Amino acid sequence: MAAPNELRLLPWTGPGGKPCYLSTDDRGGYLSRLADSIEAIQLGFAAELLEQVPDTLDDSDVEPDEVHSLARDLTDTLRDVLRVAISRGHLLAVGPPQEL
Repeated sequence: MAAPNELRLLPWTGPGGKPCYLSTDDRGGYLSRLADSIEAIQLGFAAELLEQVPDTLDDSDVEPDEVHSLARDLTDTLRDVLRVAISRGHLLAVGPPQEL
C-alpha cells in the first residue's frame, strides 16, 4: 500500500465531482494503466480542440452558440489537462517516471 503522500490523482472524478485517488505500489497495474490511457486520450482531445480554435475565432460568420460551445469544451478540457499535470507532478515527486 502506498503512503498517503503517494496517492495518485486519477483522471476522473467520483460522485459530486470529488477527486478519485489510487493507492498502489504497482504503477504498472490495471488501474494505473487505465488512468494512463485515459490521460493520453484527454491530452489528445485537448490537442485536437486547440487546432480548432483559430479557425473558429477567425471565422467572421461563426455563431455565438458555436463560440460558447467552444469555450465550454476548452474549459472542460483545461480542467482535465490540469488534473493530468497535477497527477503527473505528484508521480514525479514520488519516484522516477516509468515508461508507458
